[in-house]
Amino acid sequence: MSKVILITGASSGIGKAIATFLAEKGCKVYGTSRNPKNTDQFSFELIALDVLKTETITTAISFVIEKEGRLDVLVNNAGMGITGPIEEIPTDEMRAVFNTNLFGAIEVMKAVLPQMRKQNFGTIINVTSIAGYMGLPFRGIYSATKGALEIITEAISMEVKNFGIQVVNVAPGDFATNIAAGRYHAPVLEKSAYKAKYQANLDLMNAHVNDGMDPSEMAKAVFKIIHTKKPKIHYKVGGFMEKFSVVLKRIVPDRWYEKLIMNHYGL
Repeated sequence: MSKVILITGASSGIGKAIATFLAEKGCKVYGTSRNPKNTDQFSFELIALDVLKTETITTAISFVIEKEGRLDVLVNNAGMGITGPIEEIPTDEMRAVFNTNLFGAIEVMKAVLPQMRKQNFGTIINVTSIAGYMGLPFRGIYSATKGALEIITEAISMEVKNFGIQVVNVAPGDFATNIAAGRYHAPVLEKSAYKAKYQANLDLMNAHVNDGMDPSEMAKAVFKIIHTKKPKIHYKVGGFMEKFSVVLKRIVPDRWYEKLIMNHYGL
C-alpha cells in the first residue's frame, strides 16, 4: 500500500524536490503552498495551506483524510530565512520568522496528531537545518528558529511514541535552491557598524547556496526515513564539513569553536 504523505512548502526548493521524488516512488503525495498556481505542472497534488492560518491547516488536512482515509507521513518543510545583525533586525521580522519556522510547524503537527493517534501510526518529519545546531553570525535568528524546532521534535517524540507515532527531524546543509531569494535580509545600512562584515557574509551565504548540494539528496533521505521501522530522531544531510562542524562543537572548548566560526566568516 502506497504511503499517504503531506508536505508543506512544496511549491519550490527542497519541498518540491521531496514531493516530486516521493510521487515518482509511488507514494500518494499532497504538497502545499500558500497560493497554489500552475498546479497542472506538478507531478503531485498541490493544495492550499498557510502555516500562519490555522483554518487553512485544518481544511487541507481534512481534505487529505476525506480522500484517503488516513495520513501516514507529514513532512513539515515550510519555512523562511532571515539574515542580518541581531541589533539591526526589526523585532517584528524576528517574530514573523519564528511564527513560520517554529509555531507554524507546531500548528501543523497539532493538526495531524488526532488522526495519527486514531490510526495508531504515523511519521512526522520536521525539516530543520544544520545551522540550528550552532549560532551563526548574521543568521542567529534563523539558527534559533531551527534549533528550537529540534528541541520541540525531541520533546514531542517522547510524548507521542506510545501512540505509535514517530517524530524525527532532518537538518539540511546548503542546497542549491531559491531560498536566498525568499529570505528577509535586513538592509545593509550605510552608517552601520556592521556594514562591511555583514555585506561580505551576505555574499558568502548566497555563494554557499548557489554551490549547494542537489535537493534530490534530501528527497532520498526522507524516502529512506519513511521506510525505516525505527528511525533515529536526528538526521543531517549535507557536505562533510557541514556535518563535521556539529561534531566539532561537541568536542572542542566553546571559545575555540567560536574562533573557528569567526575565522570562517572573516570576523
